[in-house]
Amino acid sequence: MSAPDDVGKHCCVSTKTIDTKSIGTQTTATAFWVTSPAEGELRREQLATPAQDEVLIRTLYSGVSRGTESLVFNGRVPESEFSRMRAPFQSGEFPAPVKYGYCSVGCIEKGPDALLNKTVFCLFPHQDRYVVPASAVLEVPDEVPAKRAVLAANMETAINGVWDAEPMLGERICVIGAGVVGALVAYLCAQVPGVDVHLVDINPERRQLAEQLGVAFATPEQAPHDQDCVIHASGQAAGLRQALELVGSEGRIVEMSWFGEGDVTIPLGGAFHSQRLTLKASQVGQLPPKLRPRWDYQRRLRLALSLLVDARLDALISGESDFTQLPTLANTLFGRGSVELCHRLRYVH
Repeated sequence: MSAPDDVGKHCCVSTKTIDTKSIGTQTTATAFWVTSPAEGELRREQLATPAQDEVLIRTLYSGVSRGTESLVFNGRVPESEFSRMRAPFQSGEFPAPVKYGYCSVGCIEKGPDALLNKTVFCLFPHQDRYVVPASAVLEVPDEVPAKRAVLAANMETAINGVWDAEPMLGERICVIGAGVVGALVAYLCAQVPGVDVHLVDINPERRQLAEQLGVAFATPEQAPHDQDCVIHASGQAAGLRQALELVGSEGRIVEMSWFGEGDVTIPLGGAFHSQRLTLKASQVGQLPPKLRPRWDYQRRLRLALSLLVDARLDALISGESDFTQLPTLANTLFGRGSVELCHRLRYVH
């Protein structure tokens, strides 16, 4: 049973009797663990008593971030990246067993009086209850439904990508890859006056998503050339190769994909060299250097939450299921060929 859209204002109203056998009690929690590559299960664990500066959160929803979580679930995190790719509240180690995730929305049941009963976002894995420092949560704005707030981490990644791309008034921009992050990047770039944005994807059914977000759509064959900037977010080498073809002389390419293990081959002997193209990596783990004196991660996440007021962004939620179904659904959600955008998990207490 889904919670109402105004759950952010009344988050502690229970809609169903608690099943302590399947979900746990306030002294235990149930979490999803990747137990080995391509396998996962729900595990019961002890729930700590919150200290004075901590909060106990009852999860309402969490979002499955398909790109990174797919690499984690399938054991494709390179050993060289084990440290850098740790999630803020990850338990266990890569490749497995590991508890991983960062798109959790919940209600504060215990903590400082100012936060009690508030709906908050936290970069926490898929778990029905958890205790974290109060400083690790941000209140979800009243105008943003808890259901949509699971997109905050993806929006944060998109914000960083747009900062790195630096779209300017009147530019022509292509975003390759109409997944959640790519679609959000195109959506944000389209807010810059005069910018002509095309969202490019091999799946023609993504046209409807682009139209709902107010941006133009193109298949790879239809994509316009001579672009000032191309932002690549497909996670596929073919998409990066096309980015080199679409950008104009002295243009810039921003690479937002993370490929995990394996080599990526791209042609750097043609237009890349002769047209003086720029290829730049964008990664959400670091703020752009010129913003660091004034911005921190909390300010960026607060911005991401505030940008989720647009109801059109609900188009990025492609499915919803009970948290308890995740072990059964994981292979489908994280498998090759999945067309899911953001899959939302609901927690019934």
